[in-house]
Amino acid sequence: MTDTALPASAERVSPERRLWARYRRRPLGVAALAVFLLVVLVALFAPLLAPHDPNLVDFTLTQAPPSAEHPMGGDSAGRDILSRLLFGARTTLYGAAVACLVGVGIGVPAGVAAGYFGGRTDRICSWISDGVQSVPGMIVLLIVAAGTGADFTVLMVTVGVFMTPGYYRVSRSRALAVRREPYVDAARVAGLTHPRILHAHMLRAVHAPVIIQSALTAGVAMGMQTGLQFLGVGTASTPDWGQMMNDGFRTMGTHPLILLWPSAALGLTIAALAFMGSTLADLVNVRTEPGPGPRRGRDATPPVGGGTESDGGGEPVHAVEDSALRISNLRVAYRTPHGDRTVVRGVSLDVAPGEVLGIVGESGSGKSQTVFSALDLLPDSGRATADGIWVGGRPVGDLPRAKRHALLGTRIGYVPQEPMSNLDPCYTIGRQLLEPLRAVHGLTKAQARQRAHEILRRVGITDPDRVMASYPHQVSGGMAQRVLIAGAVAGNPELLVADEPTTALDVTVQAEVLELLRELQQEYRMALVIVTHNFGVVADICDRVAVMKDGRIIETGTVEQIFARPGDPYTAELIHASQDDTESRADLDAAWNTDGRTVRT
Repeated sequence: MTDTALPASAERVSPERRLWARYRRRPLGVAALAVFLLVVLVALFAPLLAPHDPNLVDFTLTQAPPSAEHPMGGDSAGRDILSRLLFGARTTLYGAAVACLVGVGIGVPAGVAAGYFGGRTDRICSWISDGVQSVPGMIVLLIVAAGTGADFTVLMVTVGVFMTPGYYRVSRSRALAVRREPYVDAARVAGLTHPRILHAHMLRAVHAPVIIQSALTAGVAMGMQTGLQFLGVGTASTPDWGQMMNDGFRTMGTHPLILLWPSAALGLTIAALAFMGSTLADLVNVRTEPGPGPRRGRDATPPVGGGTESDGGGEPVHAVEDSALRISNLRVAYRTPHGDRTVVRGVSLDVAPGEVLGIVGESGSGKSQTVFSALDLLPDSGRATADGIWVGGRPVGDLPRAKRHALLGTRIGYVPQEPMSNLDPCYTIGRQLLEPLRAVHGLTKAQARQRAHEILRRVGITDPDRVMASYPHQVSGGMAQRVLIAGAVAGNPELLVADEPTTALDVTVQAEVLELLRELQQEYRMALVIVTHNFGVVADICDRVAVMKDGRIIETGTVEQIFARPGDPYTAELIHASQDDTESRADLDAAWNTDGRTVRT
């Protein structure tokens, strides 16, 4: 992987356009869409297409066979079947649209909120959804019809309420999956509020399953409303397919065509919706998850053994008011079916303004959990307690969560690992940079764009317009990491936390990113905390280092002291492993110098 983007001529295709391009390659789906659009057009232009007034009674037309003037013949009351069929499409589609809108309006926000917030919100919403499903829908609809004088709109609103659990389930399932995505955590760290995240990321993520559910729900709603109309619920002056089927049912022994036409129209429309939904489902591969499970990747509970908590840890070396970040006696535990498991045991550390601190240790040592606790980004199953957490000399450990998160994107910046997964694939890079600048820092659109241009150029992106117009998949990993760094420092934070910022990059790009972080740290005079498992990174950029093992800090000191005289055998092993597994500094310098650039020595 190299730190280059795709050529400027590369096609910039949004996910929606890619989905549409794939849909067009499915003949069955295209045919179903064509049939449905035909029904919609017929409904819209029924007054122009209908050859007669749908309610005009001509006794000579009673049960008449098809003719040139009446291509589908007449019904039992002497009305033109074709005209009533065309106007009936309007009634049927209107009712399905009302039901779908009500289902979307109630079920989708409830499902997204339940999946995103979890806990009590999830339990209450799920209980209500289960309750609605347990109610006998047809009985309720008949009661509503009797109480409202068979008001069609009210009936379809009621049908929509019964369709709500379907929307709730797919939205909740998708939200449960998306809330674990790193780009959602990145949005939180950028300072976006919960409503902003719900609107910008969570609702966008449920678009595809909601469209699929709507295609299926519309068919079910059409069937339910036709059933009600077949039972006589409605007004005779409003043409609808259900009443036409009722009329045809009574005379199907002698005049079967009266039943055939509305039955064929309804069946064809519902089949088209079903095939559209099935095709879309195949394309987006929507999977329903049974419920919240253990978080994966960096939020997973590290594998740790038993043991008692310790009050040990790194000793503070600055007064509280002189520290950019100070953590005192931090403990982190996770709930498991077998009880709480402690993953951080009494960690204390501090970082001075303008200092670069490296937190180093193997996977599962608790280093990421320590910084996530400071950022208040632990998953729901995690619990952090500490004697105190201070940012810029201000105690923040006991602040309400909203005030704690208000520090993110303003006083604290965050550079995550795995750059590609920390950018939302549904939005352009420009939108993801501009939104925090506008929402958190109150900039106008023009000011935010100017600031984004400035910071992108500062992190080494020479063509900011093209990069801002690109989607994440259209840039390289190194470019994506530069974008994340730009977003992290755009708000001029006092403290920058970088979690394994070079893990997913090749060695040449690693050197560039580390040099960039050091330059920005010095330029903005930020405190910088680097979380890494690689002592090579520590040697490259850090002033001081804290070594973690099994949830404890076992050694702290300046980089020179730790490398020259490691006080713990585990530290010596890490240093030796890093030297064995990484290229020498001379090799990296040579790689840089091929481009005519120099590195910090």
